[in-house]
Amino acid sequence: MTPAEIAAKDRLIVALDLPSLDAAEAMIARLGDSVTFYKIGYQLAYAGGLPLIGKLADKGKKVFADLKLHDIGNTVMRGVESVAKLGASFLTVHAYPQTMKGAVEGRGHASLKILAVTVLTSYNDDDLHAAGYRLGVSELVEARAQQAQVLGVDGLVCSPEEVGALRKLVGHQMNLVTPGIRPAGAASGDQKRIMTPGRAIAAGADYLVVGRPVVEAADPKAVAEAIQAEIAQALGS
Repeated sequence: MTPAEIAAKDRLIVALDLPSLDAAEAMIARLGDSVTFYKIGYQLAYAGGLPLIGKLADKGKKVFADLKLHDIGNTVMRGVESVAKLGASFLTVHAYPQTMKGAVEGRGHASLKILAVTVLTSYNDDDLHAAGYRLGVSELVEARAQQAQVLGVDGLVCSPEEVGALRKLVGHQMNLVTPGIRPAGAASGDQKRIMTPGRAIAAGADYLVVGRPVVEAADPKAVAEAIQAEIAQALGS
């Protein structure tokens, strides 16, 4: 889907980073029709949340399975084959060439889109150097983005700080999905490379992932709708 075809409301992905299926379903009920796209990550997936992917898909919602797969190519391929049957719209893998190649092969002709995680938004240059990487964040992000595009990956997960450069690098052939989104005045938490929703969209992001600022709010629906309004304003719609 090209950026122009994505409705403002569909660009917000609410991260259901919650400890149980009951808590997730209660949050979904509170958000109601205001949210069309949800993310299920490690915490909820390992707490019995994977079947929720199909349930949400059956209700017309989209689901981002943020599983960040990374293993030998054949293992990733087989895992993606299984995930593709769950009904998710997006699935993340780490942006290592063998991993991405296996994921694209495992997806086959399914509608599931593979997103490559370039560099986690909680990392900065010092973190990469401590882990043994010689490249800084921006250089590593761009190198992995180029590899992902060549391998047929559908999109990239990157911090808002890298969106502008990546949009120029990959054009509109790949979707850019950005975590590390914090509404003005919200706490940054453990994220190190963050941006407000409006600025991220203006920089070229297609989808914004927002978790704690929504699910920990006194009125999650109001916060979600405010973010969507900011997205629409940034799009000029």
